[in-house]
Amino acid sequence: MPRYLLSVHGTAERTEPGTHPQHEAMPEAVVDTGAFDERLRRDGHLVFAGGLEPATTATTVDGQGGRPVFTDGPYLDTPEHLGGFWVVEAADLDVALALAVEGSKACRGRIEVRPFRTAESVPALPTP
Repeated sequence: MPRYLLSVHGTAERTEPGTHPQHEAMPEAVVDTGAFDERLRRDGHLVFAGGLEPATTATTVDGQGGRPVFTDGPYLDTPEHLGGFWVVEAADLDVALALAVEGSKACRGRIEVRPFRTAESVPALPTP
């Protein structure tokens, strides 16, 4: 079955309310998100889910050169960063989008839906 990444983006600092209209709405969103997680598990969609520490805790690694370069902080300097995600299995994109609608309501945030690559979706390399 196809897999999709449902990613939730939010403000870089957790002290900011992000997409929540008020800080008071955040505990409600946590409860609703937990219920959504349980529904995904019960219905056989959930592969893995997780929330991330703030982007300020990130370390960016560039190992392309002779010596690796480690930089404190996120790769991108933006006001919003990946805050959490679900990896789900869904029959097709329409099902994944319907799940994302439910997740968006639960966590009170926008969700980006992206399919995972499959052997069929990767273009064949030209033969020499």
